[in-house]
Amino acid sequence: MRVFVAVDPPRGRALEEDLEREGAEVTGAADAATLAALAADALVGGRAVVDVDALTAAVREADILVLQADRTTLTADTVALCDRLGVRIVPLCATESDERLSAAFGLGPALPPDAAAWQVLEAAARVPHPVDVTPRAALPGVIAVWGPAGAPGRSTVAVELAVELARGGRHVALVDADTHAPSLALSLGLADEGPGFAAACRQGELGGLDARELTRISIPLSSGGVDVLAGINRPSRWPELSEARVAGALTVCRTWAEHTVVDVASSLERDEEIVSDLDGPRRNAATLAALRSADLVVAVASADPVGIARFLRGYTELRATVGTTRVAVVVNRLRPGVLGIDARGQVRRALDRFGGIEDVWFLPMDPRSVDAATLAARPVADVSPRSPFSAAVRRFVGEAVVPPRTAGESRERSGARDPSAPVTRTRRSRRAA
Repeated sequence: MRVFVAVDPPRGRALEEDLEREGAEVTGAADAATLAALAADALVGGRAVVDVDALTAAVREADILVLQADRTTLTADTVALCDRLGVRIVPLCATESDERLSAAFGLGPALPPDAAAWQVLEAAARVPHPVDVTPRAALPGVIAVWGPAGAPGRSTVAVELAVELARGGRHVALVDADTHAPSLALSLGLADEGPGFAAACRQGELGGLDARELTRISIPLSSGGVDVLAGINRPSRWPELSEARVAGALTVCRTWAEHTVVDVASSLERDEEIVSDLDGPRRNAATLAALRSADLVVAVASADPVGIARFLRGYTELRATVGTTRVAVVVNRLRPGVLGIDARGQVRRALDRFGGIEDVWFLPMDPRSVDAATLAARPVADVSPRSPFSAAVRRFVGEAVVPPRTAGESRERSGARDPSAPVTRTRRSRRAA
């Protein structure tokens, strides 16, 4: 059995030696915090993006990852990386809280930090192999754009995100799944009396939805590359967007477009399930289904005290809804007027302190360009190509949604140092040296 040890020294070094005496092959070692940081850089798509193959060379050859598990090391990115490579995790938990976290990720029974090597190997033998270890697509197929109540600008961000994704010659679908206040058709000057997304949901339920039908009922934008599935033209039609219908339609969209950007409502409440246990339509089912179907969730916050407070209150519920799905936080309408000196720094500190959010992207307040786009009923990127808002969205797409393919390409764009350097400090690298 091949084992990679992610346990802090000196316990990690002693465990490596004990495992080798028990006949296991130790492929490498690193402290747990370094492994978590590297996994986050590879899968979250932060400012320092590295090649996944180079990043995971130290764990790729292992069958089992022995992980010192706590809230800083046992993260969604670490679990996703191991699932991607087909590596099973044996967690070592020091507290009951860490054990509950391990169970929440669906890992096997946790062992104490001082577990003997033979106990680790016995536990590893009982861990089932992942059902599907096929690597997922590097780029997100379905991207849900969510934001709390108060109009933080999620629809504007969704439109610009779709337009920027289409710049590389990609085919992008822009879907309005908002059951409370759909607005994409109105903001883009499109007819909202056509079939739109509701028709796609109905056809999907009947088994008649395919790429040709989606092309027929969608409306292309004049800028090219983006096909829009308009939302319902009356809020009273929300029962047409049931959970099963929305999930089925988005599944077909994956085969039709390279990226599907979905604009969803703010409300994540499940009050209907409490009021009635009948299997009836739910007002927020479309939002919840889109978020659960997404490969990436773009969470939009408004850069003002009320907007940040609303975002933090809703962010916890959003994380509970999407589970381990990657969430990229975008702060919209950044300006110093309502936040004082160092508005960017104040927002970063607030999100980090109260939400544990470290990676944040900012979109500046650009009323002239946004107003011109609203007047023309066109995307901001088409009306004002040099707009600071469009430039910020383009940077966000390049860093968080469609990152550079190689570490060298990333460094060339951002000037960042090579974050794969910590891999050279693993035990495997020391042996090779």
